[in-house]
Amino acid sequence: MELLLPVISLPVVLAFSLIIIRVGTMALMLTGLSHESARFQSHSAFTGVGFTTSEAESITMHPVRRHIVMALMIAGNVGIATAISFFMLFLLSAKQTGYQNIGTGLVLLFVSLAALWLLASSRWVENKLNRVIALAITNLSHLDIKDYVSLLELSKGFSVTELTIESGDWVAGKTLASLGLAREGILVLGIKRENGSYVGAPSGDSHIHPNDTIVAYGPLKRLQELATRRADEAGNAAHTLAAQAYDEYLAKLKIEDPNV
Repeated sequence: MELLLPVISLPVVLAFSLIIIRVGTMALMLTGLSHESARFQSHSAFTGVGFTTSEAESITMHPVRRHIVMALMIAGNVGIATAISFFMLFLLSAKQTGYQNIGTGLVLLFVSLAALWLLASSRWVENKLNRVIALAITNLSHLDIKDYVSLLELSKGFSVTELTIESGDWVAGKTLASLGLAREGILVLGIKRENGSYVGAPSGDSHIHPNDTIVAYGPLKRLQELATRRADEAGNAAHTLAAQAYDEYLAKLKIEDPNV
């Protein structure tokens, strides 16, 4: 009987550890990571073995992923320590009983671990468990943040920024269609009005007024220039040059990839 507690407890601890890793994997997938990458990151964080530099950057640069990995690290330290403790308890219990029934205890331990391994490696069990975990995460948390840094290529010269429009700015008092910002490679994702309303995915007929704030996506250098562009001949010339520069950029891309 003294061997029964550690024999039962060790597989239970390992089972909970596997479930925590699965939860971490699914949570990381909800931030935009692929299944394989999320699975590797979850195992690495839980066991504390670390991971490669490029993958570490994808974690440290993402606030939600940092919290997930931190939780996995804490849970891993607790889980590994608990598993070791129960295994030591098993050995001490065996010693105190003069190693009586240790054979039966080892058989039960290995059988339970083998059953746990079969369940953990079962694709059917994994799919069912992943559905339950995903449903629980989406219903019980607000973890719906995707990896927009990767999706929008924000680390490759592109950016999403807010531009507060002032009277005299080049974009003030014009419609999006008349501005032709798309010719510069700039997309207006939304317009925050002075009265607090928000226009998402605005159409070409949408006007930009002074004191509006536009949410724009495009080349970082172009967005920085647009923020200081004034409504004069120099501003019009800057627009023409920006459109030409973007045409040259697209032409270069077509040479590298004809499907662009």
